[in-house]
Amino acid sequence: MKKKLNIGLNLEYYPRLKEGLLTKNIERVNQNKEHWQKPFFTDTTSYLDLEEIREISAKFMKEEFKNVIVLGTGGSIQTFLALRHLSKKRIFPITSSRAIELRNCLENTSSNDSIVIPISRSGETLDINSTIGFFIEKGYKFLGLSSRGKMNELLKKVSAPIMDVPDLSGRFAASITNVAIFPAYISGIDIETFLKGLKQGYDEFMTFHNNLSLEFASFIYQLYMKGYKVVFSMPYSKNLEGSIGLFVQEISESTGKEDKGLMGAYQEAPLSQHSVLEYILGGTKGAVVPVIFTLENEFGDITLKSSIEHINGKSAQTVINYQADATFQAIIDQEVPCAKISLKDPSEKNIGNLISFIQSTVYYLCLLLDVNWSNNPKVNIGKEICNKALKENLSEQKRKNNRQELAEKKFHSFY
Repeated sequence: MKKKLNIGLNLEYYPRLKEGLLTKNIERVNQNKEHWQKPFFTDTTSYLDLEEIREISAKFMKEEFKNVIVLGTGGSIQTFLALRHLSKKRIFPITSSRAIELRNCLENTSSNDSIVIPISRSGETLDINSTIGFFIEKGYKFLGLSSRGKMNELLKKVSAPIMDVPDLSGRFAASITNVAIFPAYISGIDIETFLKGLKQGYDEFMTFHNNLSLEFASFIYQLYMKGYKVVFSMPYSKNLEGSIGLFVQEISESTGKEDKGLMGAYQEAPLSQHSVLEYILGGTKGAVVPVIFTLENEFGDITLKSSIEHINGKSAQTVINYQADATFQAIIDQEVPCAKISLKDPSEKNIGNLISFIQSTVYYLCLLLDVNWSNNPKVNIGKEICNKALKENLSEQKRKNNRQELAEKKFHSFY
């Protein structure tokens, strides 16, 4: 008998899949896996040199610093954001050249108490290269994560150490490479426990036979076949939102190709109960799959003081979990297919379990759809348009004219 691993994650979903349908989907997964690249992301050791990470980090840790500024976007930063709540340092994620975030970072950090970590596998990411100069000009200390390109050249000019980023699909690779692991380590996060939790999860989920991840992927796939196109996540903890951001990216970017796939979306809960739930319960049916994410135990939970007798003395997280369960039941009552995923707590080990669950689920879902799980061929269309417009210094009016001309060609008989 297979030994049951101590996975800190539970799945509940309705309507339950019938055994025969699940068996059929498992057969489809095993048939289609031969069509695509093997999943590199289950290898939690080969792409990392922990000794190198410790050695390079030690050079920076000789000086006291309070802030870790990460310049990255998409897969380059999302996994790190899933671990952000475990940091011993202040984290400033800069995902683009939006002025508010840049100004806030520059006003609340200095070159004496910060390290800047720009991340770009290609070294050509516009969002990174457009901001890096601010920090170079002000004398911030750098450690780059890159393999080539303009960013690499900029960092070499200021004699910054550069660690390699392997040429792998970024959204799946960050958790097993320097991309997430170096900034996590230098922020004081227990990366070894995280990696153990990640491996433990893959040992449980990436078996190609019945497990929680394959079952969840099958559930979403069967709903997709009935016309559902959006997976809407409702995380009932701030400490889960980074992981849910990764889920949104992976399900959208991995499944969404060849005119197939689903879009991921989320809003923090219980706020979403007051803004989105009315649509889920009373709006168009057959379009959205709501997924609730909860914690059994929250870090820093507190006891509430209230004049309402049935609330007074309960912990804040207990009340949140009552709301989550009530929302889940209300969705079921309105005959909307839905799911709930709960973690014991948001520790390194359990976040590792959750990320392995997310990535295994998306991988299986791609096999069920029979699409390439690792690429994103359409993403560069907008990047190329943007870079061309910037190089040509096109005016706002010219950019609008270009859109109008294009739309007339593409949509001439749309309505």
